[in-house]
Amino acid sequence: MAKPRVGVIGAGSWAVSSHLPNLVRRRDAGEIEFAIVNRRNPQVLERIRDEFGFAQATTDWREVIAAEPDIVIVSSPPGLHHEQARAALEAGAHVMCEKPFTIDPADAWDLATVVERTGRELFIAYGWNYRPMVVEAHRLMHHDGGIGEVENVTMHMESSTRELLSETGSYADADPDLSPDPDTWAHPEVSGGGYGQAQLTHVLGLSLWHTGLRGSGAFALMNRPMGARVELHDAVALRFDNGAIGTMGGASSHFGAQDNRHGVEVRLVGSRGMLRVDLRANVLWRYRGKDDEVDVPLAEDAGVYDCVGPIDAVVDAALGHKPSNNSPAELGARTVEILDAAYRSADSGGLETINHDQ
Repeated sequence: MAKPRVGVIGAGSWAVSSHLPNLVRRRDAGEIEFAIVNRRNPQVLERIRDEFGFAQATTDWREVIAAEPDIVIVSSPPGLHHEQARAALEAGAHVMCEKPFTIDPADAWDLATVVERTGRELFIAYGWNYRPMVVEAHRLMHHDGGIGEVENVTMHMESSTRELLSETGSYADADPDLSPDPDTWAHPEVSGGGYGQAQLTHVLGLSLWHTGLRGSGAFALMNRPMGARVELHDAVALRFDNGAIGTMGGASSHFGAQDNRHGVEVRLVGSRGMLRVDLRANVLWRYRGKDDEVDVPLAEDAGVYDCVGPIDAVVDAALGHKPSNNSPAELGARTVEILDAAYRSADSGGLETINHDQ
């Protein structure tokens, strides 16, 4: 059999520092081929082509689709994800799409429908959902009744995005030779927003994967210090479809704090017990009474972020291995509609409902 061929749309700073090196590992193992890479800047594009050994390079993303790769990595600005991921799926490719999945909930649900219709796999870049610590948390939620019916969800995230979102600097994991395009992150028409779109989508993707919940309403406050065009901090009250309530907080911390390690914590209270997942403190704990308490021992790097899992999953799908999809399109759609309601609430000053007719 011919090796699956990879096409990359939007080879920006994060793709170059994370996705491409992860793909190189599978290429060097003889499993895939690098077919075509896309980026708008032709000079930088040629450097990336030469460095990573792509057969072709193009400034037009449509030429990636026309090359008919078996795998497409969509790592472009969020406002382009729907059109590009849809085109890739309909051309027969398996897709790994960066987060946030889309800006408009209708676009996200449309992609979920396209996945079902085409029979292709789509994985969203929720890297934590593939880390062993988080996979074990998911098992604890779904094995032997978990914590019962979820009643309360508390989510908090902080990360070193203050400089990035205020357009005064970069972020810790960026490729040192490729500064992130400010418009990708800090131009609302392109990014869809600030910290919520850039980071809270991660903690939502983790929490909604664990709980299976769907949001029904959101009330949000957002703060844009430093004259930023997008928000750096979020405070959101949520209601879910089963009647549960929750809170979601997000903060752009200063560069260098906690060695730039993401702070992510989720606390769930259910009818049978409680679950706590803390990715910075490396805590995974489930309580269902004094005789049924699980405190999982973890390594110091258990909660460190990487995006190896989604890349490996899309490659495995193209190889016919049927990997577990811990970040499917349907999950992405549930995250998008909550973020959409939060941004609408911040603008309106009121509680915004989520349309479940999509």
